[in-house]
Amino acid sequence: MWAGGAIVSNVGTWMQRTAQDWLVLTQLTHKNATAMGVVMALQFGPQLLLLPITGFAADHFDRRKLLIATQASMGALALGLGILTITGFVQLWHVFAFAFLLGCVSAFDSPARQTFVSDLVGEADLSNAVALNSTSFNAARTIGPAIAGVLIASIGSGWVFLINAVSFGAVLCSLGLLRRDELHQEKRAIRTRGSFVEGIRYVANRPDLKAALLMFFLIGTFGFNFAIFVSTMSVSVFHAGASQYGLLTSIMAVGSVVGALMSARREKPRITLLLTGAAIFGVGFSLAAIMPNYWLFGMALVVIGVSSQTFSTTANGLVQMSTEPVMRGRVMAMLLAIAMGGTPIGAPIVGWIADRFGPRWALAVGAFAGFSAALVCIRYLTRYRNLQVRTVAGRISISIDGREPRIQPPPAEVLVAAEEVAT
Repeated sequence: MWAGGAIVSNVGTWMQRTAQDWLVLTQLTHKNATAMGVVMALQFGPQLLLLPITGFAADHFDRRKLLIATQASMGALALGLGILTITGFVQLWHVFAFAFLLGCVSAFDSPARQTFVSDLVGEADLSNAVALNSTSFNAARTIGPAIAGVLIASIGSGWVFLINAVSFGAVLCSLGLLRRDELHQEKRAIRTRGSFVEGIRYVANRPDLKAALLMFFLIGTFGFNFAIFVSTMSVSVFHAGASQYGLLTSIMAVGSVVGALMSARREKPRITLLLTGAAIFGVGFSLAAIMPNYWLFGMALVVIGVSSQTFSTTANGLVQMSTEPVMRGRVMAMLLAIAMGGTPIGAPIVGWIADRFGPRWALAVGAFAGFSAALVCIRYLTRYRNLQVRTVAGRISISIDGREPRIQPPPAEVLVAAEEVAT
């Protein structure tokens, strides 16, 4: 029930994001990436500003009721921006204001929506459910931008905003129709003074959480500015139209869906997968920065999509599964605030670099973010998990916590015998 409503709403959300980017970049400014950076800063900045109360809300209030309030509010904001755009009264400062208001509502919505997954499935299936929830979000990402590109070219951005407003009705209906007696209601945190400080103290005593949050800060601040990267390359380098821009966003989302599905297949998230995702993220951005044409750039975006979703889904699962249920809302709020709250720092910088030196140099910033996050993970593994890398029999051997993987595969007859025993 939840997945059905969420996929419809997510398609509308990605349609609006695409239309909003195009509106700012081509109608309200003349290809000004800095203005887009400001919009992103206003939209994601409240994640950090409101952190002391958003995590508290996710841990102490009924998440279903909280989601009903936030989803209805986001629908109303989409309606307002759509009316302004259709009537021709929209100005850049209007987009700034609506982006900030949407950011304030999303700051409460995001941690509640992420932790609501555990209310739906319980602890045993949490890791897989987190990955499938991400799959739904990114499946919408493959559809929404492509539809938005066609609609922008045919009927305009304003109608895309109105369609998104209507799409929130689907998730509101799904929340209303859920069988509440079957939810896995967790023990709520006790309301006390200093709850936020308690959450910070909890993270401060967990080196694994600190490493994951720092990695997410680097990639979220300088790497997750996809709207700037894709739109500036599309418009300024490849001179593409609205439909081609939407197609590029959908192409990257295909990689994101693949990454989410791969994560959903794993029983438990692993810290080594976090390292792999960050490293490939840097490689993907490096490739994208040097691609000479539209289609090769799209292929590089697929690599970025797979790695970014692998990284974010693994980090989400690791943090949720390794955090006590009564602290989960506050810790997830920190994760999302760090991931998205760094945007006010990174988006204007990336936008300025794209305007001043060109979009390819902005992509280099994303590559730097991925490689830096990988180094943070290597440092954690070396210091706390006894990471050792050495060459054995001409092959690289990596061991963590003193456990070394098998260098050579077992003989074929052993595999056959094992299969027969299992049968």
